[in-house]
Amino acid sequence: MAKMIKISYNREGKTQVKEVEAGSQVFSFMPEFNINGARLVAAKVNNELCSLDSTLEFDCKIEPVYNNTKEGMSVYRRSLCLLMAAAAHKLSPETRILVGNSICYGYYYTVEGPAIEAEALKKEMQNLINKDLPIRTQVISWEQAAKLFEKLNLKETRKQLNHTCTSKIMINTIDDFSDLYFGPLVLSTGSLQVFDLIKYQDGLMLRFPKSKTPNTLQPFKDESKLFSIYKQYKEWGKRVNVTSAASLNDLVAKRQIDDFIDIAETYQEKNISVIASQIVKSKKVRVVLIAGPSSSGKTTSAKKLGLELQAMGYRPKLISLDCYYAGRDKTPLDENGKPDYECLEALNVELLNQNLVDLFAGKEVIIPNYDFHTGTSYFEESNKMKLEPNEILIMEGIHGLNPKLTEKVPEEYKFKIYLSALTQLNLDDHNRVSTSDNRLIRRIVRDNNFRGKPADGTIAMWPSVQKGEELHIFPYHGNADAILNTALDYELNVLRVYAAPLLRRVNPTMPEYSEAQRLLHFLENFATIAPTEVPPRSIIREFIGGSAFHY
Repeated sequence: MAKMIKISYNREGKTQVKEVEAGSQVFSFMPEFNINGARLVAAKVNNELCSLDSTLEFDCKIEPVYNNTKEGMSVYRRSLCLLMAAAAHKLSPETRILVGNSICYGYYYTVEGPAIEAEALKKEMQNLINKDLPIRTQVISWEQAAKLFEKLNLKETRKQLNHTCTSKIMINTIDDFSDLYFGPLVLSTGSLQVFDLIKYQDGLMLRFPKSKTPNTLQPFKDESKLFSIYKQYKEWGKRVNVTSAASLNDLVAKRQIDDFIDIAETYQEKNISVIASQIVKSKKVRVVLIAGPSSSGKTTSAKKLGLELQAMGYRPKLISLDCYYAGRDKTPLDENGKPDYECLEALNVELLNQNLVDLFAGKEVIIPNYDFHTGTSYFEESNKMKLEPNEILIMEGIHGLNPKLTEKVPEEYKFKIYLSALTQLNLDDHNRVSTSDNRLIRRIVRDNNFRGKPADGTIAMWPSVQKGEELHIFPYHGNADAILNTALDYELNVLRVYAAPLLRRVNPTMPEYSEAQRLLHFLENFATIAPTEVPPRSIIREFIGGSAFHY
């Protein structure tokens, strides 16, 4: 008699239990989960993200994952990347397409070898979609994988195997093309109808929908400033011969990582110095406004910029935007009825502008204080400030690039800097290192080190952090006079030392388990580097501790 297992799932707000044979596949439950306007792309089995063809071997809880969710769209994007790689291989097996950074709901690819036209590649992708080919997942040996990736000209993917060294490798296949991805994929190519492929700069842009509108593409917005910074760092990576996790791991294995750490830190210092020179050259600048998403290293960057300005004859003074919170009773409420401290209206913008205008006029002002425990603003005589001719203000906060924050200050007095952790590294040929993942891992480490917060707590609040960034930060990065990349290509090797144990403590009963496992598997691609190798003034010290700066 076949072994029977119990499957529990939620339907219309009620828990349902169904008995099925052990070995049944998840997609057998698809009729139970059909809804209008969204496509089922994966499932969570006991809070672990799985493909729909996964088998069920024991009693478990199943939760559907649709393409209108963050996790569902990540499944869709991964599948679309495999589709593009398979289509490119069919058109020109000698051509390498290498994934790069993310731009406006799209991935930028560079092309090496024989050229492939965007229209021809798009046509072939659509052809594979029309055939509705199965996307197969299978396990092969390490030796088989090594031979396969060599045959398919996946050079970085093959190189990374030397640092993976597991006996079993899970690969994904469309028709006669196989690749390595790090998460579930959709069942077949027919599910990948919504995409576009366009020529962009010197390469190709694979465009995909956002999770909120999975059936339509957003209008393309060219983020040329961000792209130019990414391109600059990508070219630097090529010059120092470190463009992937594999090439970085090679340096660790050969005990040559010390030199690269020095090079990476020096290059970042140089770019901060360039920005400082821009500020000095303008001569009229009186306030530097620094903005960037969570864990982009704003505090350390402000301090390092201050040192550079001091070396050039300025005396920087720091004003924290936190001082200008209007008060708990004056803070607007969000859609859940809770105070929205991230909106601009939570700040006393009028007072801030008046203080700045008075300071630039040579007047003395009292900078407010804010008590986070009582939620009130107050003033102290000891907090007086006056600007001398060689003094310059540095202000960092999420609203720094919003024109409304300093609308009464003349534009020539302002210099605006946008920060982002734009790593130029790839995991391999077709898997990128996400800027958001980089920042989330920074945040997990910092929250635990300095606030005693477990990884599941940081993961749980990350969606709300990202929502705030999309509303208050990202729309204004185009206003920046300069962009500083705060990523250091070796940092994930260091952060793994701290983050991996924290992620392992997230157990399968927690809703955050799936994300914790994904990040844990992601970090396994990076060989560890001892934290003692990190210089005392590095941005990484803001997250792991031991900084020469005081925070």
